[in-house]
Amino acid sequence: MVRCALVGCGRVAPRHADSITALPDTTLVAVADPIESRANHFATKYGAEATTDWHRVLDRSDVDVVHIATPSGMHADMAVTALEAGKHVLVEKPLALSLADADRMIATAQRTGKRLGVMLQNRYNAPMQELKRLVESGKLGRIHLGSATVRWYRPQEYYEDGWHGTWAMDGGALMNQSVHHIDALQWLIGEPESVYAQTATRIHKMEAEDVGVAIVKFRGGALATIEGSTITWPENLEGSVALFGDHGSVKVGGTALNRKEFWKVDGSLEHEREALTHDRLDPPSVYGQSHQIVTELFARAVRDGGPTPAPATDARRSLAVVLGIYESARTGKPVDLTQAPWTLG
Repeated sequence: MVRCALVGCGRVAPRHADSITALPDTTLVAVADPIESRANHFATKYGAEATTDWHRVLDRSDVDVVHIATPSGMHADMAVTALEAGKHVLVEKPLALSLADADRMIATAQRTGKRLGVMLQNRYNAPMQELKRLVESGKLGRIHLGSATVRWYRPQEYYEDGWHGTWAMDGGALMNQSVHHIDALQWLIGEPESVYAQTATRIHKMEAEDVGVAIVKFRGGALATIEGSTITWPENLEGSVALFGDHGSVKVGGTALNRKEFWKVDGSLEHEREALTHDRLDPPSVYGQSHQIVTELFARAVRDGGPTPAPATDARRSLAVVLGIYESARTGKPVDLTQAPWTLG
């Protein structure tokens, strides 16, 4: 049995708690949140013990894994502290808000011998897994063009909770909402080399951007566009990744990278209609349905060994792309992603 603690009981926390409690070989023993009523609510709902001081979960001998679901700007210090306390850590995306913090987290995990994973759950959606296998099979041929498109909506009140949309704790539409799709591009295409971008804050009162567009060049010459926003009133319209290669054109979309939009691959065109009949239903939210898969794979890695799902080293590459976008938007110049010292703000 892998025993878990959940730190942070806010917007995304139920996904973690539900995933832990749904699995036969994991259990939620403790929850922590500075708001006492929120911690107590979670504790009652999930049969765990509550605390307002998250450090107390680190003192418990019955905690193997700490799930960190706090504001993004808190991820690094919390993860490092938990790793140094001898706990494995599964942190919400993004990994951190600076590459220096990401490197500190990764180095601490390596030094302590503990697992450090990131909740990039959409990698494990069935269509995304199929797309990954397709790319690795070589059936698409060389990939020449890709796109990541996030046309979502957030009302103004979303940015009035004290941390969303701030440079210190969050970033904007690219760092928060679009990081899954940016991660998918580098996971599927390969190493990004450079980026040129523009960002803007158009309709929200917030520090960071609610619109961003970018062009990324990858090793090998492939190009990709990134479009991320939280301005598409009145609702989320699209969250997709598309790839175009020598022998195929494919797009996975839906609300959470969960649905095949088109799937045209040389030698398999007769199966196109069949392919598109699967995975047509959207999940009830943009979080998708694969938190439980990541939670299970992470627990299995802790218990039995094997690879860490969505390891921090992968999440660092996605973070570098977002930070490169911000740097390019700030300077008005292309940014070399192989030389990446940037931070937010």
